[in-house]
This record gives sequence, C-alpha cells and structure tokens, in this order.
Amino acid sequence: MDLKLVFESGDVVLIGVFVLMLLMSIVTWCLIVLRCIKLYQARKGNAAVKRHMSDTLPLGDAVEKVRAVDAPLSKLVQEALQSYRNYRRSEASELAQALPLNEYLVIQIRNSMAQIMRRFDYGMTALASIGATAPFIGLFGTVWGIYHALINIGQSGQMSIAAVAGPIGEALVATAAGLFVAIPAVLAYNFLNRGTKTLAQDLDAMAHDLHVRLLNQKDS
Repeated sequence: MDLKLVFESGDVVLIGVFVLMLLMSIVTWCLIVLRCIKLYQARKGNAAVKRHMSDTLPLGDAVEKVRAVDAPLSKLVQEALQSYRNYRRSEASELAQALPLNEYLVIQIRNSMAQIMRRFDYGMTALASIGATAPFIGLFGTVWGIYHALINIGQSGQMSIAAVAGPIGEALVATAAGLFVAIPAVLAYNFLNRGTKTLAQDLDAMAHDLHVRLLNQKDS
C-alpha cells in the first residue's frame, strides 16, 4: 500500500482524514510522553515525602524536610499544616467557634487533595476521545475512498481485479491508520488512569495520617 498514491489520487475528504489521523497521533504521543514523565516524577517525590514523614516525629520538622520536594504529598502536607496554623491563629473568630478543628481540617485537606489531583487530569479527556473516535474516523475515510474508487472505476469502464484492488486497497489504509492512532491512546489512557488512582490512594492515606497528627499537635 502506497500512502503517496493516496495523497496523489485521493480527494480533499480522504486527505483530510489522513491529516487528522496524523495530528491525533502527534497529540497522543506528546501526551503520553509528558504525562509519563510527570507521573514518574510524582511517584519519586511521593516516595521521598513518605520517608521524611516516617523518619521524623515532630510534624513541623517533617514539613521543613518535605518543603524542598516537588511532589503531590509535599504540597498536601504543607497546606494541611498551614490550615492548622491558620485555625489556631483565629480561634477567637466566629468560624473557629462554629466549626471544630476536626471538621475544619477535614474540609481543608479534602479541598487540597481535589486541587492537587486536578493537575493530573489534563490530557485524559483528549486520550479518551482519540481512542474512541479514531477507528470511526479511519473507517469513514475507508468508506469514502472506496466509494470514489468505485465511481472512478465505473466511469473508466475497467472492471478487472487489478483495477479494483489498487484503489480499494489504498482506501483501506485509512482504517489501519485509525487503529494505529486509537490503540496507543486507549492503552495510555488505561495506564495513566491507573497511575492517577494510585496517586489518589497515596494522598488519601497521607490525609488520614496528617489528620491524626494535627489533632494531636501540641503547638504549631
């Protein structure tokens, strides 16, 4: 199958399908590379934060150690301690009097977790959309190419197998291109989604630990 022949003999619609497949493939692989790097860095940073938190008993000292680590857990720890300090500084306010420390920390920690996880959501919708639509776009290109190939063959009056096989075979490349784009997108989506869930589990476990340690904190 000669892609050059497709671009030479294909019409605007068929060429547009292949250009779209190319753009979708570029977007897919760019997202795969960027998201995998970000996921690896997050896991590596989280591992360092876990070590610091388990090796250092005073929470304030542990926070000072994890402050230099760029990781989701580091951000959660810092924001949780800052929320605790803000509450202690405003214990005379109406908010502190109406809302116990326990509930206040739960709200703030949950909000921090939600904000942190949003940084790992980018690109997932694009991967899911590409994985779901690329095969159908490729199939559309194939149907369109076969339709015009048959019209051209009918107009030329050449009904031999050789005359039919060539144009139709070239049109079928569009379906293969759709699968070539969709399969990496689906696999990447599943892998990255699993990685994101693992990060969320790490944040949830750390949130419980922080909640207990902050409630038993003697001073800030």
